[in-house]
Amino acid sequence: MDLLQLKYFRTVARLEHMTRAAEELMIAQPALSQTISRLEDELGVLLFDRLGRRIRLNLFGQAFLVRVERIFAELEQAQAELADLAGGNRGEVVLALGAATHLIPDLLSDYRQQHPQISFRLFQQRVTTMVQQLEQGAFDFCITAPPLHKPGIASIPLLTEEIALALPPAHRLEKRKRIRLSEVAGEAFLSLKAGHGLRDLTDAYCLQAGFTPQIAFESDDPSTLRGLIRAGQGIAFVPTISWRGSLGPSVVQVQIEEPRCERTIGLAWLEQRYLSVAAEQFRTFIKEYFARLSQAE
Repeated sequence: MDLLQLKYFRTVARLEHMTRAAEELMIAQPALSQTISRLEDELGVLLFDRLGRRIRLNLFGQAFLVRVERIFAELEQAQAELADLAGGNRGEVVLALGAATHLIPDLLSDYRQQHPQISFRLFQQRVTTMVQQLEQGAFDFCITAPPLHKPGIASIPLLTEEIALALPPAHRLEKRKRIRLSEVAGEAFLSLKAGHGLRDLTDAYCLQAGFTPQIAFESDDPSTLRGLIRAGQGIAFVPTISWRGSLGPSVVQVQIEEPRCERTIGLAWLEQRYLSVAAEQFRTFIKEYFARLSQAE
């Protein structure tokens, strides 16, 4: 067993498609198939179920993939640690985003003005997937709302912000400065899909107000949701700081006075993961960046 075999297995496991994996790896498909077969022979189990021309990672493959991801995570950490020891001034930060995506371009732009030699890899995922991959060492940091609280994961709050209600122009409540959430029980809502932190939190607030929201449109992408809000397709919950400036002048935002609606954004990292000098510097910067946002509110 060698690292090349593991690299090939990792790619096939991710794509579950031999032809696409061969194209991505830039090798011939028969050579890739033979490598996977030799790996299975060495392990003594099949890692994939063959369904005609399709393949699917089976239980053996899923268990093996967890260990393989840890191997590559350890190698990446070793490279980062050696680069720090060698005194290099370059580095990479791997960041997963589950919240505050609207803020990230400006945040990274500000950071790279001070540290132009640092590069970033960004991932946008749901929290459940993000936690699994964080535990496997795939990321340096995750930004989530609410903050993660789990053994082995360190977490700090970055920002607590109010959640308001966005209304289209000429809405019956647009002249109000604050409302009770129960007053919009029958309205058509625009929302992220279930499983997103903001959706789960606001669904809970609706239940607290005595109703289940009627979802007219839902999306996995916060930017698509913001576009629907700007287009006046319904009402929506909007975080007042992290979404600031993204909705346009025609959208009316009304404060919710009952129940009080807010969320906390947090930064998380794996306690046992080696953090490079670049990652440590970025953690300090992001804490200060969000502290400035809070003070400006």
